[in-house]
Amino acid sequence: MSYTDIIKEQKSETRGIIAALLEDGSDPSALYTIEHHLSATSTYAEMDSVVVEAFKLGFEVKELEVKNGSRMICFDAIMETVLNADRIDGQVGKLVALAEKHSIDYDGWGTYFESNK
Repeated sequence: MSYTDIIKEQKSETRGIIAALLEDGSDPSALYTIEHHLSATSTYAEMDSVVVEAFKLGFEVKELEVKNGSRMICFDAIMETVLNADRIDGQVGKLVALAEKHSIDYDGWGTYFESNK
C-alpha cells in the first residue's frame, strides 16, 4: 500500500475512532494517550534507529518483542494530546513517513476511554 493510501485510510479510521469514543460518552476535553503501533521483522539494532527518530519527533516509546515461531519487534510511539482529528493526522503522517523510510509497518493507533466524571 502506498504512503498516500495509508494516510487516506488512517484519516478515515481516525475520524471513526473519535466518533465512537464520543458516542460512548468519552470526555471530549480530556487529554488522551495516543499509542501509534509500529512493527517489523528487523533486528533490535535496525529498529533502534527508528525508535530514536520517533523519540526525537516528541514521542515516548515503548518496545515489545513477540516470538511465535517468527521474530517480530513492535513498539508504540506514544503522545498525549486532545482528541482532535487534525492533530492526530499530523502524528500519523510523521510516523507513516518514518515507517516508510525504514521499511517497517505502521499498524494504526489506539487510545483509551476517558471518563468525564
